Amino acid sequence: MAVKVKINGFIEGTQSEELMKLLLSLASNWGDVFDTDNLKVKHLSGAMTNVVYRITWPQNTAGNDDRTVLVRIYGEGSDIFFDREEEIRTFESISTHGYGPRLLGLFPEGRVEEFIHAKTLSASDLRDPEISNLIAVKMKEFHQLDISGSKVPLLWPRMRKWLIKAKSMCSQEEAKEFQLDTLEHEIDTLEKELSKSHQHVAFCHNDLQYGNVMINEETKSITLIDYEYASYNPVAYDLANHFCEWAANYHTDTPHVLDYNMYPDFEERRRFLQSYLSSTGNLPSDAEVDELIADVEKYTLPNHIFWGLWGIISAHVTKIDFDYKEYARQRFRQYWLRKPELLKGKMVISHEDSKNEKENGAGSLVT
Repeated sequence: MAVKVKINGFIEGTQSEELMKLLLSLASNWGDVFDTDNLKVKHLSGAMTNVVYRITWPQNTAGNDDRTVLVRIYGEGSDIFFDREEEIRTFESISTHGYGPRLLGLFPEGRVEEFIHAKTLSASDLRDPEISNLIAVKMKEFHQLDISGSKVPLLWPRMRKWLIKAKSMCSQEEAKEFQLDTLEHEIDTLEKELSKSHQHVAFCHNDLQYGNVMINEETKSITLIDYEYASYNPVAYDLANHFCEWAANYHTDTPHVLDYNMYPDFEERRRFLQSYLSSTGNLPSDAEVDELIADVEKYTLPNHIFWGLWGIISAHVTKIDFDYKEYARQRFRQYWLRKPELLKGKMVISHEDSKNEKENGAGSLVT
């Protein structure tokens, strides 16, 4: 049966001729025998901006070997969050550096990418010390990429743009609930406070949740995928984003629910950042590691606002089955909870504090 495609997914009774032409062209270039009746389609869960599918077909009439590609259908309203043309240029640039999948082709509603034959991480994998160390090393490599374009941090102007969009979409009740009228001041304050000390700016992934990390279990090599939100930013922000993602599990019956008891404790953060800093061969001092721990914790604050605004906007523009509004509530709740202590600069830097953190629950981000 031929694949039936609609912009927001594969649906019986509709068909995307442009996508089918692209797949046929790719198969022809590879010398495959392409028969739409033999296509196998599998929806890959976990994506919250786009809809992603794995498509497989036999390479030859004997059907002994399969060809597999990944098809990404752009989510409704996703262009609000980033410039699609710039995102594709970034995708191609990263690929030329030998990272991630190759871009195979574009069609009006999305694109076709190389399929990475590796395991996508699960939420629990992030807590595995060996895997966590591999991610730290790969993040350091990623932060050393020289990607063309503006090297000015995009975090602050992007949040201000999203705030304007959120205000235009929300009812008065929603705007009051999420305290949108106060957020411009909050963003200004965070930018001022977090920019006081020197911040290393580099090319960042900005969305390193477990579903965007793949591992080849034989070679133990890590691949980072999905660069929609990638840009130059303070590396402490990118690291903070990754730590915040430890609280999420997008493959449960309630994928929007965040459990901050799963946030990495002090020892887990220290081990990760020690691996990150030492991956280039230079052993960092305890003071350097402690300084980065403190910076990363502070950058969890703009991270909560960033994804809180994302949740508000997504609730108004996408039909993906995910409670974006409740997700946003949790991110803002965490922001207001942590702000008073984190902006005081009082950070966990001792093993005794780490012990207290474990006893009180990592969700409190004890500082």
